[in-house]
Amino acid sequence: MKRYDDVFLYKLLRPLITFLFKLLYRPKIVGAENIKSSGGIILAGNHNKNLDGAILISSTKRNIHFLGKIELFKGIKKIFFKNFGLIPVDRKKKNHKALESACEYLKNAKVIGIFPEGTFGRGKILSFKIGAVKMAYETNSEIVPFAITGDFKMFSKNLKIEFGKPIKIKSDDLEKENERLRNIVVGLVNNNEHI
Repeated sequence: MKRYDDVFLYKLLRPLITFLFKLLYRPKIVGAENIKSSGGIILAGNHNKNLDGAILISSTKRNIHFLGKIELFKGIKKIFFKNFGLIPVDRKKKNHKALESACEYLKNAKVIGIFPEGTFGRGKILSFKIGAVKMAYETNSEIVPFAITGDFKMFSKNLKIEFGKPIKIKSDDLEKENERLRNIVVGLVNNNEHI
């Protein structure tokens, strides 16, 4: 049986991560009210750096279950990441097991954090893998799109995360819905880069 609250380290470290991250990087957080306080929800957006997860953690008091590459679950790291609530993803195979686990979490009113690019975009937004919209469609969950802009230079004050309005997957044409999600994220990124 799954333990959906097996996030001991997340609960323990989230206040410290949030304090240090906000102190060092001074992020501007916009639209966090779009993350509802209960129920299953998916946070999906662009991926630039390893610290993208930290800005998400710092944006909400809800526990976020991230999908993370399976390599993080090898050796002693496995204990840390398992107790941090990560769901392992084998990027070399079709991720049915990871998506099934994430859907179970959503059905149990948890928050899933996902970077649909699957890897760092390095300055441009790559095509999105379909997992976020597939999970949303199968569990009738909302997706809150987000965009991370700026850099992660300490004390620079130009780092920003903006959460868009929640969206529902409207049809079973998941490829089309996936492109709609990507376009929303691209729009959020572009709006923030020109400010």
